[in-house]
Amino acid sequence: MDVKPVTHVLFDMDGLLLNTEDLYTKLFQKIVSKYGKEYTFDVKLKIMGTQAIESATMVIRELDLPMTPEEFLQECKKGENIFADCQLLPGARRLVEHLHQHKIPIALATSSGEESYHCKVDKHHTEFFSLFPYKTFGSSDPSVKNGKPHPDIFLVTAMKFPDKPVPEKCLVFEDAVNGVKAAVAAGMQVVMVPDPRIDKSLTTEATLVLSSLEEFKPELFGLPPFKD
Repeated sequence: MDVKPVTHVLFDMDGLLLNTEDLYTKLFQKIVSKYGKEYTFDVKLKIMGTQAIESATMVIRELDLPMTPEEFLQECKKGENIFADCQLLPGARRLVEHLHQHKIPIALATSSGEESYHCKVDKHHTEFFSLFPYKTFGSSDPSVKNGKPHPDIFLVTAMKFPDKPVPEKCLVFEDAVNGVKAAVAAGMQVVMVPDPRIDKSLTTEATLVLSSLEEFKPELFGLPPFKD
């Protein structure tokens, strides 16, 4: 494992910090079942990490649904209250609070739009996400021209730090294959915490693969170690 010291850390959100991926599966299945279709994990794998309009377009194409991407997203909006009670995933609070306490610059780089972000965060997690001084919402930020697996979101987010770190000094945390590809394309190291159903052959581009954020050792990347 070839790792290098970093100074800045960027986090994905869905499926990495928040347990929203299973909720997305329930919501999408509810929509596609009206047409007698099944939202399989193979389809999910292709869209994980992508922006909203791209996700909708791919689901429609993969399942041959008789609707437009805009109509699919409208159906999603009707069911977005499912996300209000989503929970932080194991290790998320400990790691983010640790980096914040040690004044390591951190940022959020999520493909979710800002409205979707608030649906997931406002009820239970406002205080936690206030620890991120810089946030990029890929689906609603015009400066993010291309969604993951393109590098745009991570490059845009890194430039929000006042000291404008070079990509080599940035570490990304991701759960999705598309997100890992985006981080690598941006020239950044990436820690992947994949869904256990993802084939290991799809995780090889990551700098480090963990089964949980609880396993992360900050000192591997030159960051302050946990004391407990």
